[in-house]
Amino acid sequence: MKQVAQIARDTIGVRALRSFVEIIRTGSATAAGRNLGMTQSAVSRIIAQLESSVGFELFYRDRGRLVPTKDAITLAEEVELALAGLERVNSLIRDISVSATGELRVVAPPSFSEGLLPDMVASFSERYPGVRFNLDSRGIETTKTMIATRAVDCGFMKLPIVGVDLNAETLVASGSVCVLPDGHPLAKHEVLTPPLLHKHPLVLLGSGRQWRAQIDHAFSQYGLRPTVAIETHTHGSACALAALGMGIAIVNSLLAKSYIRPPLIQRPFEPPIIHEYAFVTSSLSRPSRLTLDFKDEARRFLSDLNL
Repeated sequence: MKQVAQIARDTIGVRALRSFVEIIRTGSATAAGRNLGMTQSAVSRIIAQLESSVGFELFYRDRGRLVPTKDAITLAEEVELALAGLERVNSLIRDISVSATGELRVVAPPSFSEGLLPDMVASFSERYPGVRFNLDSRGIETTKTMIATRAVDCGFMKLPIVGVDLNAETLVASGSVCVLPDGHPLAKHEVLTPPLLHKHPLVLLGSGRQWRAQIDHAFSQYGLRPTVAIETHTHGSACALAALGMGIAIVNSLLAKSYIRPPLIQRPFEPPIIHEYAFVTSSLSRPSRLTLDFKDEARRFLSDLNL
């Protein structure tokens, strides 16, 4: 059996591979030709040449449809990766040729995308005004899948990350803070600890997260349990509830920076709970130059913010 790389070196290589994938997707040489801007006869001829090149049958007819053989289905996985690699090469060439223009597709969990990401994008856009952004906000598992499958160029995630086909580069580490209204009885303390907090109503991020388990553990070290008034799922809502006097919010200090404004103040929470965030890309392909430039900007932005 010939390898896909060898087939791609033939004069009909790339066009044949695209026709092959399109027929598998549509089940019809006519539909494939329409999608590729070719005639049905041209597609049929290309597939016949491809079958001659590989030395085995790729499709059989069933009630007017072209059905891929088992060998074709096996081959299709490698073909799709080969074509995706070619597209990444083309994208990289475009990035290099146009320098500071192009499109960046970025994904992050809601608390990050609603707080830090807009400011980060605005900072990057000052230097690269020609760059278009497509921003997506998803849960942890969907974020990992989108990055690994290259549905996006990059993403931001909290460490540790459990997953395959991901490259994660740590950008920043931050502690935890208590957010409360100025004038609250506990505002006089420089640092807030479980013994000081346990009798006061708290606003905490929802149970089931590692971060929440760390808070519960911090209280248990003193033989205490937090008095949870409200559970929420974003830092923005936690800080808003604290501003309304619904409770003291214990949150990530980095993500809280977007929401700390009068009448809110913050105090360090101890024992320390550290949060690390990473810039994440797919390990299946090399990031574009534009993606790497954005990573550098993100590192600078977060470093300045975390001073």
